[in-house]
Amino acid sequence: MTLPGLRERKKQRTRDTLTRVALELFTTQGYERTTVDEIVDAVEVSQRTFFRYFSSKEEVAFAVQQMVEERFLEALRQRPPGEGPFDAMRNAVLCAWDTIGDAIVEVVPVELYLRSLQTIESTPALLAVHLRRSTEMEETIAGIIADREGLDMDVDPRPRIAVAAFSGVMRVTGQLWGRGTDQSLEAIRSLTEEYLDHLGPALAPSWRARSGESGPGTP
Repeated sequence: MTLPGLRERKKQRTRDTLTRVALELFTTQGYERTTVDEIVDAVEVSQRTFFRYFSSKEEVAFAVQQMVEERFLEALRQRPPGEGPFDAMRNAVLCAWDTIGDAIVEVVPVELYLRSLQTIESTPALLAVHLRRSTEMEETIAGIIADREGLDMDVDPRPRIAVAAFSGVMRVTGQLWGRGTDQSLEAIRSLTEEYLDHLGPALAPSWRARSGESGPGTP
């Protein structure tokens, strides 16, 4: 593998610095109150430089999230073909969480990234973008699952349904983590694993039958 040249490394450092400063400003003073001028002034570059790397303030807000999502998609594509859809998604997301910390810290501190997730959830403009991106992401994941299973997802609804269930769990864990007291990467990974492990049992036809308990009025 060829190492990136000096010019490429310098460009990457500039992009990473813009991302780090932008997220710090977004999380401390608010996304809406932060301007591109403030970001470039803090980094001591021009607006022209900023727009060479990002098309908008919105794009830089999701820059690290985009990297995390790409890591998950790559992990999913590499899962063994014998794994079922839910196992493949579960193992891919846990594998991504196991390795993403090092990748994130090359751009921003993990603590800052986790704070940026909370900012996205609490900022209406960013939350709307996040929901749109999530819908697009679900469609991409469903396409990968359909390809793995040799299905046409426009004919067979199962890939989209499976991904919708999986994504629902991911949204719930993200919200619970955001409201919790432990805001570490380990905490969100552990919560994700716990809730994904409950996905199968939650979809069982009868919860009582599973636990061996009798329903009300049953002798």
